[in-house]
Amino acid sequence: MTENHDPKSVYSIDPTPEPIDPMHWMTHYCDLVYNEGEDYWEPPLSMEGLARIAETNAYHGSLLKARANYVAARYKSGGLKKRHMNAFCWDYFGFGMGALLKLRNHFGRVVGLHPLPMMHMRKRRNGDFVQLLRDYQTRDYKAADVIFLPQYDPRQQIYAIPDYLGCLQSSLLNQDATLFRRRYYKNGAHMGFIFYATDPNMSEADEEALKEKIASSKGVGNFRSMFVNIPNGKEKGIQLIPVGDIATKDEFERIKNITAQDVLVGHRFPAGKGGLMPQPGSNFPDPEKVGREYAKDEIIPVCEIIMDEVNSDPEIPDGLKFRFDLEVSSAA
Repeated sequence: MTENHDPKSVYSIDPTPEPIDPMHWMTHYCDLVYNEGEDYWEPPLSMEGLARIAETNAYHGSLLKARANYVAARYKSGGLKKRHMNAFCWDYFGFGMGALLKLRNHFGRVVGLHPLPMMHMRKRRNGDFVQLLRDYQTRDYKAADVIFLPQYDPRQQIYAIPDYLGCLQSSLLNQDATLFRRRYYKNGAHMGFIFYATDPNMSEADEEALKEKIASSKGVGNFRSMFVNIPNGKEKGIQLIPVGDIATKDEFERIKNITAQDVLVGHRFPAGKGGLMPQPGSNFPDPEKVGREYAKDEIIPVCEIIMDEVNSDPEIPDGLKFRFDLEVSSAA
């Protein structure tokens, strides 16, 4: 839940988390609201919305997965399976926070770690965590049993926000442009060609037969065509003026390119490694050099943050402490 600053009611409180949709900006809050009935802090952003928005276009979700893959690929050993490390990293990048549950034996000693699904995790006033289950059921976890790693949010320190929020509007615009393009082709509300005849001796039966043939050639997603017969008509007696041609060609490509660049910048991800093609007259630098710099500036620092958070916990034995490959010279 968030406190929204509405000009009509500056102190009004919205009882729901800030929605993730094209009509709202995602950080219009300055405090969190405690859900007294369910006994937990409401997150500042909709967790479900953040998960769904990862599917908006080809870049945003792919970059989240790539960032998680790069960090997980450097994981060498510790209390997690490699696939569980990948899941933990996706939560860390996708939701801005990740959590690991300490698995204990009968003597209370930590014998393993397991990632908790952050989309369904909530934090209580006393520091404990609760997992939201189906049919309004919950599962409780003591604060001492959870290693919680959030990204920094200057507005609150209960949860976190992901670092890519600045590019989400571009991500949504990229999706809108694609959906508009698909609908444009799918609904068939555009011209394919005009069959123009000037024969004054063509019978009505022949005209109907031609119309049926043209109409029957149209399938889902094809262009609509038109038959026109103007007896003794002149050249250019009928013309087709494409009104929406710019909107469906030049602007579509421009929007897709610009928003793709925005998404890459929002994730601080090199364009050459993100699958983006260079613009005409330009090229990308050496991908191996870019990979090494990206590893040094972005991947390894996250590995070190994760290691520091887990390995500094006094309950984690040496055999479960995380070890990452921190060498820049290795594969990035």
